[in-house]
Amino acid sequence: MWTASLPPFVVFFIFAALAPLLKGKLKILLLLAPLWGGLNLYLTQGQAGGTTWQIGAMVLELYHVDRLSLLFGYLFHIAALIALIYSLHVKDTTQQVCGLLYAGSAVGAVFAGDLLTVFMFWELLAITSAFLIWARRTPEAIRAANRYVIVQVLSGVLLLSGTIMLYQQTGSLKLEYVGLQGAASWLLFFALGIKCGFPFLHTWLTDAYPLATPTGTLYLSAFTTKVAIYLLARMFPGEPILIYIGAAMTCFPIFYAVIENDLRKVLAYSLINQLGFMVCGIGVGTALALNGAVAHAFNDVIFKGLLFMTMGAVLTRVGHVNGSDLGGLYKTMPRTTVFCLVGAASISAFPLFSGFVSKSMVMAALLEQEQTIVWLMLLFASAGVFHHAGIKIPFFAFFAHDSGLRPKEAPLNMQLAMGLAAVLCIAIGVNPQWLYQLLPWEHEYSPYDLTHTLTQIQLLFFSALAFVWLNKQGLYPPELRSVNLDAEWLYRRLLPRTGGWVLTMVTGLRDQFVQVGQAVTEQFERRQTPTPTGTVTILTRRMAWVFIALMLLILASLTL
Repeated sequence: MWTASLPPFVVFFIFAALAPLLKGKLKILLLLAPLWGGLNLYLTQGQAGGTTWQIGAMVLELYHVDRLSLLFGYLFHIAALIALIYSLHVKDTTQQVCGLLYAGSAVGAVFAGDLLTVFMFWELLAITSAFLIWARRTPEAIRAANRYVIVQVLSGVLLLSGTIMLYQQTGSLKLEYVGLQGAASWLLFFALGIKCGFPFLHTWLTDAYPLATPTGTLYLSAFTTKVAIYLLARMFPGEPILIYIGAAMTCFPIFYAVIENDLRKVLAYSLINQLGFMVCGIGVGTALALNGAVAHAFNDVIFKGLLFMTMGAVLTRVGHVNGSDLGGLYKTMPRTTVFCLVGAASISAFPLFSGFVSKSMVMAALLEQEQTIVWLMLLFASAGVFHHAGIKIPFFAFFAHDSGLRPKEAPLNMQLAMGLAAVLCIAIGVNPQWLYQLLPWEHEYSPYDLTHTLTQIQLLFFSALAFVWLNKQGLYPPELRSVNLDAEWLYRRLLPRTGGWVLTMVTGLRDQFVQVGQAVTEQFERRQTPTPTGTVTILTRRMAWVFIALMLLILASLTL
C-alpha cells in the first residue's frame, strides 16, 4: 500500500506510463489506478505527512489535506474509474494515457498546498485535456482544440502573474483565502473565472466539449471546471460578486440550450448552468451555501457525466447527436434510454435523485440570506434545466419522431459505466447522508422536508405541462440543422473577417511605402532641379494615402 505522504496523483502518472504496454484485455488493469489510489485515500483518510520541495526561499507543498481537498479527491477517483470503464473498448491508447494524466493532474491540483504547485497542475490540465479533443481528428475538432489551448494558456498566464504579484506582496505562496483586494487577487479571480465558465469567458467550453471524442467529453466534463470550483471555494468564499455572476450563469445558457440541435452542445450549455449554482453558493459564503456548492459539484460530475455517456453511446452507434435526426432509439438502445432518464431526473432535481439533495441547499441558503431576486432567478433556471436537459435530451434522442435508425445497444463496458453512475445518482438521492458526512463545513441540513419537496414537485409538474403545451401548439423551438453562436461569434466570425481586413490594410500600406520609395529614388537619380510638378503631386498624393492608411490601422487596432 502507498504511504500516506505520497501525493495521490503519482498513482495515475505511473499507470499512464504503463498504459501503452497494456494491449487488448490487459487494459482492464488500468482500473487499478483509481481503485488503488482511492482505497489508499480512504484508508489513510488523508493523514497528513505531506511532501514539500524547497526552492530557494520558496516552499512548495505537493500534498496538503483537509476535508475540502479530500472530498474532491474522492470525487476525482470515482470520476476516473467511471471514465476508464467507459473507455475500455477504445483502441486509441492516446486517449487512455491522456485521460490518466488529466485525472492525475486534477487530483494533484486539489491536494496542492501552494499556488505555484497549483499552476503546474493547472497547465498540465490544459495540455492533457486538449489531446482528448484533438483525438477526434476532424477539422472542426482540431480547430476547436487549438482555440481551447489558447484560452487555457491565457488562464494559466493570469494565474501565474497573480501568483507572482501575490508572493511579492505577502512573501507566501500558501493556498488559502485571498479575497478580492488588489490587482493580484483580480488576476487570480479571472484565471479561475475562465475555467469556471463565467459569462463571456465560457465559449471555450461550448466550442470544444461537443467536438471531443465520446470518452474525451466525459473526462472534460469531470475535471477542469471542478478544479476551478474547488479553488474558487478555497480562495474567494463569500465574495458578493459571485452571487450575481453565478445567477447569470444559471440563466443565460438556457436560451441557447433550448434552440441548440447538437445534443452534446446542449449538455455543454447545461454544464455552465449547473456551474452557476455552485458559483452562486460560493458567493453566499455561509456553511450551508458552501456545502451546497461542493455537494452539487460532486453530484454534477456524476449525473452530467451520465448524460454525456448516454450521448457518447449514441454518437458511437449512430455517428452524430443531432436532435433533428434522432428519435425512436429506445427500441434498440433500451438500457441507454433508461440510464439517460436517470441522468435527466438527477439534473432536474427530482426528489430521490442526487441533484435534489444538493441544489436545494444552495436555494435554501439564498433564502436564509434574503436574496429573494437571485432565488427567483435560480428557480427560473431550475425550470429551464428540466426543459433542456431533463426533457429535451431524452425526448429528442430516444423518443419524439421515429427516425428509422436501429443501432445496436452500447458496448458492454459503456453500459457498465453508465450503470455505475446511475446507481450513484439514485443512492445519493435516497440516502444523502452518505454525501453529507463528507462535506467540509459543519451544518445540519435535511432536504426532504415538506416545503422543499412540494415546491420542487410543483415546479417540475408545471415545467412539464409547459413543455407539452408548447410542443402540441408547435411553439416549442424546433430542432433545426444549424449552428448557433453566442459570444464565440467574436472569434469565429468577427476576428477572421477583421483579420482579413487588417491584412489587406497592411498589404496596401506596404505597397504604398514601396511606391513612395521608388518615386523618391527615381527623383534623386534624375537629380532634376526643380522637381517636376507632376512628381510632387504624385508623392503628395501617395503620402496622403499612407497617412490615411495608418490612421485606419490605428483605429482598427483600438476597435479590436
